Amino acid sequence: MIATAQRSLGQRFLSGLATPSGAVFVLLVVLLIGVIAMNPNFAEPGQLVRFLSRTAPIAIAAIGQFFVIVSGEFDLSMGAVIATQVVIAGNVIGQDEAMILPGIALMLAVGVVVGVVNGLLTTVAKVPSFIVTLGMMLALYGFVRFLTGGAATGNPVDSFREIGRGALFGVVPYPVLILLAVGLLAWLVMRAPFGQTLLAVGDNPVTARLAGTRLVLVKTSAFVLSSLAATVAGILLVGYAGVHPSVGQGYEFQAITAVVLGGAVLGGGRGWVLSAAAGAISLELLFTLLNIAGIDATWRPTVQGAIIIAAVALGAVAWRSARKPKPSRPAGATGPAGTTSIPTTTTRSGER
Repeated sequence: MIATAQRSLGQRFLSGLATPSGAVFVLLVVLLIGVIAMNPNFAEPGQLVRFLSRTAPIAIAAIGQFFVIVSGEFDLSMGAVIATQVVIAGNVIGQDEAMILPGIALMLAVGVVVGVVNGLLTTVAKVPSFIVTLGMMLALYGFVRFLTGGAATGNPVDSFREIGRGALFGVVPYPVLILLAVGLLAWLVMRAPFGQTLLAVGDNPVTARLAGTRLVLVKTSAFVLSSLAATVAGILLVGYAGVHPSVGQGYEFQAITAVVLGGAVLGGGRGWVLSAAAGAISLELLFTLLNIAGIDATWRPTVQGAIIIAAVALGAVAWRSARKPKPSRPAGATGPAGTTSIPTTTTRSGER
């Protein structure tokens, strides 16, 4: 019986790796091996920890984007939210340590407001989320440039910047700890009834609404979570990227690329939240590999575009194959050994 259970666990593990959401972990390992092969120093614990610390903001942003994508929507305002939060940190907190907590509270409040506005305009006003968040992105970037004149302004106190560049006991960077905490919370959220409802809404909003789901509340909550994730990413970026209106620019597309690379289906209903974070780490490993190989960084957008197209195409094929019903014998038919066959049914899988 134990051997059977072990075989069953092994089969489940292998079948999980064969899904689009599981394959990204294989890709992550392959890319890590490739980077280490080209630069053996990368295998040093200090190097790996610094890499994870640098990758934490985009991984957190990808987790936030995941909530919106699995609900069937998009959030293009993430980069602008990050830029707004960075400017708030630089000009509201400044060199006054007493303003750290009020400043963080203001940043979180701004994130909630942006998420609520995006969600309500998408669900109540019925404006496509692509248009809503594109408009929000342009509005926020315009506001930030008006406040700053397009130049770096403000300088948060060092104790605030330590959140993004400090380390617990000088060993484990705070960004890595925050990424682990956000990943755990996201996993718990997706395991909870809300997460299952979010997947159901993304898979079939009409059926979800007829089942009594409050689409406005669920989708708006997804946008709020996305904006809060962008806020956390902004707090971390202040630590080592400084205060400039260009900080966070392009993060929305990197986050979408990471989520798609992690196996989530554009259109909603399919995906695993931890795979989104793994997709972000894999993307950064790929860029690191290209950098070591001497390929110009200007190719990054081209690589991201190719990844999105390829991942969406392969993911769609894989999910369609997984959803095809298996052929079954009619009820009462006998098998090879004379046993009675029972009709099989197929079930849909989303968050694991």
